[in-house]
Amino acid sequence: MVTLLKVFSESISQALQQLTSNKLRSFLSLLGVTIGIFCIIGVQSAVDSLEDSIRNSFEKLGDNVVYVTKFSWAENPQENYWKWMRHPNPNFRDYEALRSKLRSAALVSYHTVLGMETARYRSNNVEGAFLLGATYEYGEMFSFNYQKGRYFSNSEYYYGAPKCVLGHTVAEELFGAIEPVGKKVKIKGRTVEVIGVLEPNGDDLVSVMNFDQVILIPYELAKTMANLKTNSNFDNSLLSVKAAAGSSLDQLKDEITGVLRAHRRLKPREDNNFAMNSLSLLSRILDSVFEVIGTVGLFVGAFAILVGVFSVANIMFVSVKERTNIIGIKKALGAKRYIILLEFLVESVILCIIGGILGLLLVHLLVTVLTSALDFELYLSLDNILVGTILSITIGILSGLIPAYQAASMDPVDAIRSK
Repeated sequence: MVTLLKVFSESISQALQQLTSNKLRSFLSLLGVTIGIFCIIGVQSAVDSLEDSIRNSFEKLGDNVVYVTKFSWAENPQENYWKWMRHPNPNFRDYEALRSKLRSAALVSYHTVLGMETARYRSNNVEGAFLLGATYEYGEMFSFNYQKGRYFSNSEYYYGAPKCVLGHTVAEELFGAIEPVGKKVKIKGRTVEVIGVLEPNGDDLVSVMNFDQVILIPYELAKTMANLKTNSNFDNSLLSVKAAAGSSLDQLKDEITGVLRAHRRLKPREDNNFAMNSLSLLSRILDSVFEVIGTVGLFVGAFAILVGVFSVANIMFVSVKERTNIIGIKKALGAKRYIILLEFLVESVILCIIGGILGLLLVHLLVTVLTSALDFELYLSLDNILVGTILSITIGILSGLIPAYQAASMDPVDAIRSK
């Protein structure tokens, strides 16, 4: 045990000596390891951060919700385009049918986008806000958080009261520092009272729509402001159905299919003229995307690591050459082959760990700068640090194995005589 500890300490000392005595050569040799670890761990950290952010957005939207639309999220919009365009938009009558007949649903909500409108308060205007008419269950379906105020009540919804809830950006641009709740704004020639302001959701990478830019009104009020019976070519309405406790998404989808086909009077041989989507579908698509990105990062990093392996091996061959006499003396004094082998392997591993640490420090610096600059949280996880360290050790073993074997196989007499 004492011998092994001595070998480790001498190897660390030799590795540090290599770095200090041949700074440029060591820097260039370790650069491949540093860049390789930086590429692999940097890409993996970015993918992990992006994936976690998207998964968190999915959790907010709910993974037990089925979204009924005219288009399928699983298909390219350009494929079978005209088939999907012939489908009718989900409408309020579909909502009523589902709400009254579904047994495996906890909530059914519906919204339709009236268009991009201009909201006015005194001399302030906000253009391009999404005017959205929603049913009463909509607020509970998407679990809105309110910066100020509230959602409209059941009676306000039922009687089509002139009330609205504003997205964060709309409220900020209209009112600035003024208290918005209780103020009256003009939309499509109608005066409506602001009863709530949503918290910003700009950090969410996945959402049903940009709620920061929304003006939310009761659907019963929306019916008096626009003709909602026309079937737009665009997918401007959405039915959302949340599964009840104990009901699976597959069970819910089967029930929705039966209710909607009967409601729309589709013949047995006719295809469904609606699409059912869920976040699990997007999750599977994203899994394949993240896998491709990770593979590309691994492929790029592998080339840099390959260069690093040869570079560190070059250092070790030079180190063996410079210390041939010392190796001969050690073997003449009784040093075992495995001791010489271990000494050079540990030295190689130490050099690669130093290169790996530099790569991890660069990743940490990069994610810190990007997090502050992009308003998006990137992080270097403990798992990725461990992966980087294990990769560095592996590179050290691979690059030091042949030089170490060469040193351990030397004849002591020939080694001492060499110059």
